[in-house]
Amino acid sequence: MKQLLNTLYVMTQGAYLTLDHETVKVEVEGKAQLQVPLHHLGAIFTLGNVMMSPFLMHRCTEDGKAIVFLDMNGRFLARVVGKITGNVLLRQAQYEAVRDTQKAASIAKNIVAAKLQNSRQILLRGARETENNETETRLRQAATIFSDTLIHLKKSSNIDETRGFEGISANAYFQVFDTMVKENREIFIMNGRTRRPPKDLMNALLSFLYTLLLNDCVSAVEGVGLDPQMGFLHALRPGRPSLGLDLMEELRSVLADRLALTLINLKQLTKKDFEEREGGAVYLNEGGRKTVVVAYQKRKQDEFTHALLEEKVPFGLVPHIQARLLARHTGDMEEYIPILYS
Repeated sequence: MKQLLNTLYVMTQGAYLTLDHETVKVEVEGKAQLQVPLHHLGAIFTLGNVMMSPFLMHRCTEDGKAIVFLDMNGRFLARVVGKITGNVLLRQAQYEAVRDTQKAASIAKNIVAAKLQNSRQILLRGARETENNETETRLRQAATIFSDTLIHLKKSSNIDETRGFEGISANAYFQVFDTMVKENREIFIMNGRTRRPPKDLMNALLSFLYTLLLNDCVSAVEGVGLDPQMGFLHALRPGRPSLGLDLMEELRSVLADRLALTLINLKQLTKKDFEEREGGAVYLNEGGRKTVVVAYQKRKQDEFTHALLEEKVPFGLVPHIQARLLARHTGDMEEYIPILYS
């Protein structure tokens, strides 16, 4: 579990990726710009007009390395994966768990409880760090809503109730999220959560980070042999990676939200890193995307103590650890234990 393979992000428009013996070679206008040993990579992400040789795609699918295609704005387009792996009995157990309303409700409740607890920690940290009394009050009030919701969540008996509590908390969270911005606050004002398309700078940043995180979660789920479309908290819809979305809920505040605030407060991202499109949509530009990807990769290298394992692990391994715990729970593990960060 200590091995953390890198993800190669290619954002240079017109780049062409090929397999050169045991390395991935990135060419731009016919000139080699980068070569990376294939065994150092766990996945390849491309954004926009980036091409890839069939031989490299074949090798990645053989080795179980995910290839993800995103558009210029960081929106998901497609994943290339090899033949289905994993124990068919594990997937059968997963499907049975989804149909078992009591078991599914228990897993969904634990996921939401972890999301609430982790998000609450972000709010309390923001309250401790601010020097503005009004901001501190608003953040602590929102944290209290989370505490109260956690109490009510314990009594939840079905998934619909659990989803309702998650929605209430998410609304309270995003009403105060931008108060934790300390630099350039006037341009990072957030009027609630907007997506498809994002309508302001903060939403554009969060949407891009959530896309990166979701693909990591889907890769983790597929890696242990589970079906990413069969989730517990998120409703099942054709083409929707419901289980990947479930897994991401526990990690949003830890791996994405906190990083977004850090990038803004350290002035690593400013207005020049975004662009507005026709219709009011806002997206990161090429420079902004590069800054976020580098920071996200570094964040995944940071370590924290996993409460269940009782040892330090990199954040980048957390989706894989939690996916394994989910797989265990569908089999012989009594309860799914989500990730708690403090």
